[in-house]
Amino acid sequence: MIQNFMEQLMRPEIYPNKADKVKLIQTHISWIFLVGDRVYKIKKPVNFGFLDFTTVEKRHFYCLEELRLNRRLCPEIYLDCYSIGLEDGKILFNTGEKVIDWAVVMKRMPEEGMMQRLISLEDMDKEKMDIINRKLTPFYKEADAGPEVAQYGNLDVIIQNTEENFDQTRNYIGRLIDPDAYDHICSFTRSFIREHEKLFLARQQQGWIKDGHGDLYSANICFDLPKKDVYIFDCIEFNNRFRCGDVASDVAFLAMDLDFNGLLPLSRYFMDRFADMTRDPDLLKLSRFYMCYRAYVRGKIGCFTWSDETVDRATRDKAKEQAGDYFRLALWYAGGLRSGDIYCFFGLSGTGKSTLAESFARRHGLPVFNSDRIRKEMVARVPATQRHLEAYGKGIYGKQFTRKTYSALLRSAAKRIVTGRSVVLDATYIDAMERQRLLELSKEAGSNIHFILCKCPEEEVKRRLNSRIREDGQVSDGRWEIYIRQKKAFSPPSGTLKRHLIEIDTNRQIEEILDEIDRHIGPVGN
Repeated sequence: MIQNFMEQLMRPEIYPNKADKVKLIQTHISWIFLVGDRVYKIKKPVNFGFLDFTTVEKRHFYCLEELRLNRRLCPEIYLDCYSIGLEDGKILFNTGEKVIDWAVVMKRMPEEGMMQRLISLEDMDKEKMDIINRKLTPFYKEADAGPEVAQYGNLDVIIQNTEENFDQTRNYIGRLIDPDAYDHICSFTRSFIREHEKLFLARQQQGWIKDGHGDLYSANICFDLPKKDVYIFDCIEFNNRFRCGDVASDVAFLAMDLDFNGLLPLSRYFMDRFADMTRDPDLLKLSRFYMCYRAYVRGKIGCFTWSDETVDRATRDKAKEQAGDYFRLALWYAGGLRSGDIYCFFGLSGTGKSTLAESFARRHGLPVFNSDRIRKEMVARVPATQRHLEAYGKGIYGKQFTRKTYSALLRSAAKRIVTGRSVVLDATYIDAMERQRLLELSKEAGSNIHFILCKCPEEEVKRRLNSRIREDGQVSDGRWEIYIRQKKAFSPPSGTLKRHLIEIDTNRQIEEILDEIDRHIGPVGN
């Protein structure tokens, strides 16, 4: 039945709106069909305890709830609820002799505005976070906070939420979550609740328990950039206990998600601005607790997706990897994981920084993020070895490409260090501002940082660059004329950064250089 059902739903001609193709996206609880300018969302007949979609009647009820609740934040997106009928073995929408299911019908949002896409393009900034805050502030102000909602701020409900997570992930200990990490997160959570009982009760008395969103993170946010507006969609409809709660829990979800995506400065900015705009300074006292809770919830969902054999292998493998990262992030919030270290190899083209960075990373088993490769593959979307022999500061080496390249380096480092893993960065870092951003990241995350400035006699630099330009398969487009321009633009290290600085002459044997670096920095984080 399910197989034939799915096969028919992949045929565009059965849908009320015209389209050439159907794209399917799966979650652990839904099938989502993208059909032209519409989205049809069908709930899976599953029961996870915290939700029950096992009957047609229940799925219909929760489709209507999804429509009602999401129209609070984006009424223009949530259009209708269609029946799915069956007639002579064929599926029909809003007709048919027998109703076999229901679908929420949505207007398809602009893909170019999806927050996760903007993050991947290094195009998130404070202005966009302000747009989100301007949407959320009146929403929470007007959200229901009556007695039926306020009960979800009771300590027994908060404890039920956290303990349920731990119970439902117990079978994944040793598979997707480390046993010691599990124990530490449990201990942190229980201790925090016990020690902050008065604060939790005060939040309830002050009216901060609201009928909110419940699933506030980047996958459920889409910007309408021409209008400077935002759609915040897909709130939780299937369980009031997950949707109703402290406003701090809702916004902590998005803050955690920003951290997970390597946007720590934006995460802090978002939380600080939201607390100011809502006049809620106590929110920040609860942020780490709720960010830990939210990271753990995402890890749990990853476990469910990984163990769902109806989901394709690629999705399951990705869910497993992400679950591990979320659990490590939760452990970091719980104070049980030290931040990874940053090793930044920088200097002018031809000074040997890439060779040295790769050798250091190989010696210590660390990943290395190279600016030339990121600039081409992630920012310009071209093969890494494709030559771009453009003038200094032009083409893919212009200001916009360079800004996005260094933002990607910063995010790559941040994503690793908050999950306790160290990272090697390889870039010129000519601009002191970009080095300062790295320094501020390390301070924010409580991470050790080491700047290794690579130097070399100019005659050797010239020889290397002239030799490199004649070799095929090179990622770098560095040339002697570029070196001369870089030299003029380079801002020498100064201030606080010099306390983290090692200057290295690279005109000697690589093993000798690596030994010297190791003596300076001591044990290298993994």
